[in-house]
Amino acid sequence: MTDALSELLATRPWVLADGATGTSLMNMGLAPGTPAELWNVTQPDRIRALHQGAVEAGSDLFLTNSFGANASRLRLHGLTARVGELNRAAAEIGREVADASGRRVIVAGSMGPIGEIMAPMGSLTHARAVEMFLEQAEALRDGGADILWVETLSSLEELKAAAEAAQRAGMPWCGSLSFDTMGRTMMGVTPAQLASAVERLPNPPVAYGANCGVGASDLLRTMAALVASGNERPLIAKGNAGVPRLEDGHIHYDGTPELMADYACLARDMGVRVIGGCCGTMPAHLRAMRDALESRPAGPRPTLEKITQLLGAFSSTGEDSLTIGRRRH
Repeated sequence: MTDALSELLATRPWVLADGATGTSLMNMGLAPGTPAELWNVTQPDRIRALHQGAVEAGSDLFLTNSFGANASRLRLHGLTARVGELNRAAAEIGREVADASGRRVIVAGSMGPIGEIMAPMGSLTHARAVEMFLEQAEALRDGGADILWVETLSSLEELKAAAEAAQRAGMPWCGSLSFDTMGRTMMGVTPAQLASAVERLPNPPVAYGANCGVGASDLLRTMAALVASGNERPLIAKGNAGVPRLEDGHIHYDGTPELMADYACLARDMGVRVIGGCCGTMPAHLRAMRDALESRPAGPRPTLEKITQLLGAFSSTGEDSLTIGRRRH
């Protein structure tokens, strides 16, 4: 059976995903140290408002409020026994908003990193990682998620565990790593290694790519390397809207809606199929991104120089990504 994202991608060149969950909830009053996922049952109206804001801004896909709702992360708050409850509630709220939208909107069940280091460098075994991802995946499935969305990972070992959990849950999935200094993840993975690794999985993701990291320009440098790998699987880009700052007790990012509109079109012209934002990306950014994607004609594949001209300088030399990206152009 074809999954919802593949069906949507078959009818259009790009899909607009959503923006920031954490930033938005903190600006709604989420206290530091409080697990955001608890709001699925204590403040469900605010979670509905979060998703509704993305849908009204033009998103075709949004992520559930379940990023940290695995047993390991919830254990830090004494909530291990509520993994199923919080994930099901996250998916149910998302399903409600999507079904009421009047158009096709995909509910993506967000699953972030477990929060422990995988063996052999750490103590987290493959079997235990699969178990925790599976508990979350089954609850998201039962709550009505269309697809699983594994994001902000840093190791291929953890990605493999998530892939196995998705397969056991009978769910399609997408995978996204976070690249930072020198074009690598925290665990040293390069974009080329990710592009190769996803094709060796028994159940490759529907789409894969990068999210979070530093800023929009750095994110697109990573995407250039993924494009240059030759892997033709649909790509995901969810970049941050600049860097954070605190204003009047609220977190704001310095990336303007205009900058994120440029980022979205650059991503599209690079060949990215699923385009969204991460930290700091608010409905105003999403609305500008949607308007730009619909109104600006497609252009040639952007060079790294074009990316920095429109979005600002890269935060580091990013030797790996920079070399790969230039070779393709």
